[in-house]
Amino acid sequence: MNNKDWMPDISKIRDLAETKIKNINEFNEILNRSLLLKGLNIDDVAKLLNIEDKLLIDKILEAAAIVKERIYGKRVVLFAPLYTGNVCSNNCLYCAFRAENTLIKRVILSMDEIENETRALLREGHKRILLICGETNRNDINYLTEAIERCYKVKEGKDYVRRINVEVAPMEADDFAKLKKAKIGTYVCFQETYDKDLYAKYHPTGKKSDYLYRVNVMHRAMEGGIDDVGIGVLFGLADYRFEVLSMFAHAEELERAYGCGPHTISVPRIERADGVPFTENIPYPVSDDDFKKIVAVIRLAVPYTGIILSSRESTEMRNELFKYGVSQASGGAKTNPGGYTDSSAGRQFSQGDIRTLDEVISSLVDAKFIPSFCTGCYRNGRVGHDFMDLAKPGLIQEYCLPNGVFTFQEYLEDFASEKTKEKGIKLVEEIIKETSNENTKKTMSEYIKKIKNGERDLYL
Repeated sequence: MNNKDWMPDISKIRDLAETKIKNINEFNEILNRSLLLKGLNIDDVAKLLNIEDKLLIDKILEAAAIVKERIYGKRVVLFAPLYTGNVCSNNCLYCAFRAENTLIKRVILSMDEIENETRALLREGHKRILLICGETNRNDINYLTEAIERCYKVKEGKDYVRRINVEVAPMEADDFAKLKKAKIGTYVCFQETYDKDLYAKYHPTGKKSDYLYRVNVMHRAMEGGIDDVGIGVLFGLADYRFEVLSMFAHAEELERAYGCGPHTISVPRIERADGVPFTENIPYPVSDDDFKKIVAVIRLAVPYTGIILSSRESTEMRNELFKYGVSQASGGAKTNPGGYTDSSAGRQFSQGDIRTLDEVISSLVDAKFIPSFCTGCYRNGRVGHDFMDLAKPGLIQEYCLPNGVFTFQEYLEDFASEKTKEKGIKLVEEIIKETSNENTKKTMSEYIKKIKNGERDLYL
């Protein structure tokens, strides 16, 4: 599998990226089909990506908002990245962790330091962690599994980490089996760019320079037993239309090979980074309007996937994209190892959203979204194919909404500021009142009472 080149010919994707919509009737037909929650074909995706008329783009955004709510309801899952190190043997031109960058302080956290970071996150109210590190022999599979084990063992009062997702360098199937045994949730890895020529240019040295090894990483992960995988690109490295179409092809390949597409798709844009001149002159900049269109088209094309937005984006952009497709986001994030306890080590990129977790949650509540720390599906075995069987027809929100409400109520009881708690309780009451299924409404009311009385970690 390491050398299999399943990607469609680059020239064909580039040609496809130029495909224009024929007329308004075709546009309406594509949008109407997207509302059936069956996704779109690659030709449809290309045509929507080429729309430039603002009125039509607004219609794409409106359709994406409908699809997102039909699949996931009014919830946004929150997590925190935990960087265990910024030492890296690669020399990616766009990244502050690149080996030749001498302007940042380097560190790889000890297990005790990882525990301290975990405790700091738990004290903020986090339950879900994304473990991240640079690629180096010092961060081998043994280090990673030990770090995961340490995170899971941390208890801060009655709180503990309920799910650890992992974003680390590609590895062999045998090592993925070890990550599976360590009880990770989703394995995340970005291709960065699917353009082979540009990939070689941006990754001149290091293990990461092997394009085929990276593009096949999800195959090895699934062969190693990982149920859920997350793909993504770094927008700004190549034409965004080419990248979205390539991600769509990647999703279709995973569906074909394993019957299960990506659990998540991440949509980071290049941001400025210390000691990285490349980020001062982005080769393929993506405007805010195009970025909103990208998120919306991905939601229509791959409706079942979770779309992840990082703290790279501004507060305003994040708030807007929660409406148009984003279903997961970081909150109160730090992008440097030790950042939650000691901010002296170099960060990976500049952040547009530097709000605290409580501030992020407060803003979500204002927009009538339920901030969720839910891990119920993972812990009940609704992963991989089982999750997709529920997500594709929009049935997963039967679990997402109640479980999201339960974890939000926990946050309100244990961590929220008075202002956030006051309006959060009102939102929970509204959500329960509006729930049409009487059995679900009854269960939600019962569980909320239990949480108020001190019970924790309740889920369906």
